[in-house]
Amino acid sequence: MATGARGRHAAGLGLLLCVVLIWVGSSFLVSNLFGEQEYRQPFFVTYVNTGSFSLYLVGAYLAHIRNGLRSPQSQQNHCRSAGCAGCSGCRATGGLHTQGPTGERSPLAPPLPRLTVRETVRLGLEFGAIWFAANVTQNASLAYTSVASSSILCSTSGLFTLLIGAAAGVERFTALRLGAVLASALGVYCVMEFGSREAGAGAAARPLAWVGDMLALLSAALYGCYVTLLKRRIGDESRLNTPLFFGSVGAANVVLLWPVLVLLHATGIETFQLPPSRGVWAMVLVNALVGTFLSDYLWLLAMLMTSPLIVTLGLSLTIPLSMAGDVLLKGLDVAPPYYAGALLVLAAFVAANLWPARAL
Repeated sequence: MATGARGRHAAGLGLLLCVVLIWVGSSFLVSNLFGEQEYRQPFFVTYVNTGSFSLYLVGAYLAHIRNGLRSPQSQQNHCRSAGCAGCSGCRATGGLHTQGPTGERSPLAPPLPRLTVRETVRLGLEFGAIWFAANVTQNASLAYTSVASSSILCSTSGLFTLLIGAAAGVERFTALRLGAVLASALGVYCVMEFGSREAGAGAAARPLAWVGDMLALLSAALYGCYVTLLKRRIGDESRLNTPLFFGSVGAANVVLLWPVLVLLHATGIETFQLPPSRGVWAMVLVNALVGTFLSDYLWLLAMLMTSPLIVTLGLSLTIPLSMAGDVLLKGLDVAPPYYAGALLVLAAFVAANLWPARAL
């Protein structure tokens, strides 16, 4: 039994590594689109990326059909074997199992009803805008700053989550985590101050690197808002039908945000242009289907096989990998404080998420 658990954990770590590599590759792909390919369409690229989430609705619909064909007794047996919480079968049997606040099963806890289809869709509509804004600002940052700077600054979303979560009452504010926030702020300063000097003509190619840095920080803050508000509204993630939720987010963005493309084109902020070649089309679609749709699916599997904290720490590997890519592939020439700042951001992120918390 223990061997099987270790094998499952190892498989989860392997999937997590795949997610890290996909996210780093996606960052370089978007950077290439905006740079070498001169296809600076961050809103359209994000529109396609986020729209790919609507494909989850196909899986949600098939699961709904399958559950509708299952008998009540087999539904209850399935719930017991899968260890789910809050579904109709579990509610019918009195909610004998649920999950505690840290993810472990807690038989004595009261049952948590699963969100209905209407509630889930409504939640997806409400949070679709902030999800899209977080993605478009992250993609736009790559048009102005390096992949390494964007990845490092976007990784501070965990610290934004701590601050916003403490204000919203869903996180414990501790002295150790406060120190992590201050260390992260110092690291961010080092990255912004010493991370935009590229070798040769690269420096002239990014005269507005500070704009990209600010967009990356804004993206991190928006992710912190999204996660905190979602946690506050749902409470326990087991109550959420994740495919239906993300499918609703994707569908909402496709249906509601296309007028923004027209507005951006009319104002000249982002002149609408379809990808000019098959190669650019391929890059846009690969980034959407692999860098967004597939990576989120693999991330979900990795989290279920390991734990949310392990996945959060593992995704920080995008920082050194992105830095190595910029140094090796783009000839990024940075001062030592840049590396010190990167290490500070990474150390603060780990401390805020993994170290034992002692309440003030």
